[in-house]
Amino acid sequence: MKPKLLIAACALLAALLATPAFAADKLTVLLDWFVNPDHALLVVAKQKGFFEQEGLDVTLVPPSDPSAVPRLVGAGQADVGVYYQPNLYLDHAAGVPIVRFGTLVETPLNSVIALADGPVKSLADLKGRSVGYSVSGFEDALLAEMLASAGLGLKDVHLVNVNFSLSPSLIAGKVDAVIGGYRNFELTQMRLAGHPGRAFYPEEHGVPPYDELIYITRPELAHDPRLPHFLAAVEKAALYLTNHPDDAWQAFIAAHPDLNDALNKQAWQDTLPRFSKSPAAFDAERYRRFGDFLVKRGLIKQAPPLGDISVKVDAGG
Repeated sequence: MKPKLLIAACALLAALLATPAFAADKLTVLLDWFVNPDHALLVVAKQKGFFEQEGLDVTLVPPSDPSAVPRLVGAGQADVGVYYQPNLYLDHAAGVPIVRFGTLVETPLNSVIALADGPVKSLADLKGRSVGYSVSGFEDALLAEMLASAGLGLKDVHLVNVNFSLSPSLIAGKVDAVIGGYRNFELTQMRLAGHPGRAFYPEEHGVPPYDELIYITRPELAHDPRLPHFLAAVEKAALYLTNHPDDAWQAFIAAHPDLNDALNKQAWQDTLPRFSKSPAAFDAERYRRFGDFLVKRGLIKQAPPLGDISVKVDAGG
């Protein structure tokens, strides 16, 4: 081969080797809220290249309206959404076309919180006192079940809508306790403000355990080959966070330097053990028990067949 042809052939080979065999598949993930340590697996999977390794080009989108996440996913405006297991049943009953296909945070985060130095030392102490809340519905049912474990009912407390001002309302003495505070955020937020809190956990007071955060999609994507690759990437991220928490934190704040503060650093540590390391796993009995709980508390008339609310994704051949 002539020198010029040899050079041209080598240049062509180098170009071919430098070009990916295929373009990464785009995937849009709609978050449940603004970016925070609850989304660590997603951010780290993107920062450390785990999505890229799975052939995905993932865009993480904080919602302008968190309540719109299921509707937007169901309408095809996003491929994947981060959502809440309790709301999954309620939206299914309302006819919203979404299904769960994976788990992000596998324990409840919700809790009832009172001031550590206040008069509420047990749930029984809530009798005749005020409880602040942000969103009625599931939180009412959660509180009712927890109160029942102490021999009380909703009629024994005064419910106050404090919108999303949970910790400030409690610290200011406007209410005696709040429901809806996340144990991995509010407790640290209150401690940093000089007002330590005392938390009561739903799963220790009669409420069946549930997944706080799940991944949802629309039913017709159940066989979309992008989804098992998505779960493989976040599983890699979960193991990476477990093995290298400090390096993972640096990757997280490199993407979101505005979160590099004492509150989010402690929230990071408090959330680490709650991430699912097997995001594709599905505990049918656990979901069945929680559906029965929602029926018992009157939030849904009938628990849906599990196949109607959760799917096992596959590569579709």
